[in-house]
Amino acid sequence: MTEEIGLEFLNGKMVAIDALNALYQFLSTIRQEDGTPLMDSKGRITSHLSGIFHRTSNLIQAGIIPVYVFDGKPAELKGETLRVRDEVRTNAKREWETALEEGRIEDAKKWAQASARITSEMIADSKLLLEAMGVACVQAPREGEAQCARMCADGAVFASVSQDYDSLLFGAPILVRNLSLSGRRKLPGRNAYVKVSPEKIILNEELARLGISREQLIIIGVLSGTDFNPHGVKGIGAKKGLALVKKHGTLEEVMKHVKWDFEKSPQEIERIFLNPEVTASYNTNAAPLNGDGVCALLCDEHDFSRERVEKVISVIGEARKAGSQKDLSTFF
Repeated sequence: MTEEIGLEFLNGKMVAIDALNALYQFLSTIRQEDGTPLMDSKGRITSHLSGIFHRTSNLIQAGIIPVYVFDGKPAELKGETLRVRDEVRTNAKREWETALEEGRIEDAKKWAQASARITSEMIADSKLLLEAMGVACVQAPREGEAQCARMCADGAVFASVSQDYDSLLFGAPILVRNLSLSGRRKLPGRNAYVKVSPEKIILNEELARLGISREQLIIIGVLSGTDFNPHGVKGIGAKKGLALVKKHGTLEEVMKHVKWDFEKSPQEIERIFLNPEVTASYNTNAAPLNGDGVCALLCDEHDFSRERVEKVISVIGEARKAGSQKDLSTFF
């Protein structure tokens, strides 16, 4: 079960954030009314930088210690998922442009959000900004979610932060969702919003509630679809998958009772979750805040307001100072 939490619950705790997951959220949501992303004077998109800068600042002010984990080379099995996502974004861009031409602003923004793409330049700038802010970045060899889960299992961080439930399949003991969102979410097809709060899911408690093992949770994921087999088994969702694993137990037995159409075997997908390619060598130490570096990237390079940026830098500096004093107080 999910448990709603406030930012104060994470005060003093270090969390591993799935960086690309967060970047897609920022690129999708930080846009103008017609769906156009924020851009600098050279036409370069800056929505992701705005999101990272302000949201990370908010986390630091709340006493949270963020560590951003970036994806490495995607697994071969993820190729179909990436192809489908690329096709969806291409179609969404086309629909966005059509809606703009026809003056359908609400539709334009909806399609614009679905067209968001992350480039290597965006990733490079994001890392530069985080490093200047003194925030640790970890480069995963493969899936960022898997690396976050490993760091959480190691006890290096309190929780893995992502919107995707695949983090639980990778074995993250604690998953926190909605940490990078603005606090509200627009309802599809309606001009209305609902409150969105961070929520915590504890893997062992969820497994106990369902009466299954983590291996069986992975089987349910494989049946209903993951990033490595996006379509899953036709007609099987989470409820049917749960019934199947409770009745048949193992992957081998379950597969005797379903029709598998994916070109790769379910065992290959299961292995990715059970034994993901991660690194045990990572640095989560925060570095000093480099205000000049932040201004050079945001203001000099990307036309952010210097006054606003310097104000946020000052707030980050005070929050970091307060956090250090709080840490020192534990020794006396």
